[in-house]
Amino acid sequence: MKEIAAVELENLLSLGKEVNIIDVREADEVVNGKIPGSIHIPLGLIEFRMADLDKTKEYIVVCHAGGRSSRAVQFLESYGFNVINMSGGMLSWEGEVD
Repeated sequence: MKEIAAVELENLLSLGKEVNIIDVREADEVVNGKIPGSIHIPLGLIEFRMADLDKTKEYIVVCHAGGRSSRAVQFLESYGFNVINMSGGMLSWEGEVD
């Protein structure tokens, strides 16, 4: 499984790089803030929202601490998606939040 550190993702965003971020936390967690530009798809809905994702794009998957996002990455990889887990989740995120 490919991984990216929160600080690496923050650097990509600060350089204006186009990144696709999926936040797999629950709605009550996301209300406390999410990475700007990320899309919210709770882990339990990933299977049903796969059709909304583009297999030609790379996605960085985020959760609270890294466990749920790693499960989402494994699941999406099994369906041919190019996905990366953000290690440490939002606990390690020090950048802006929406």
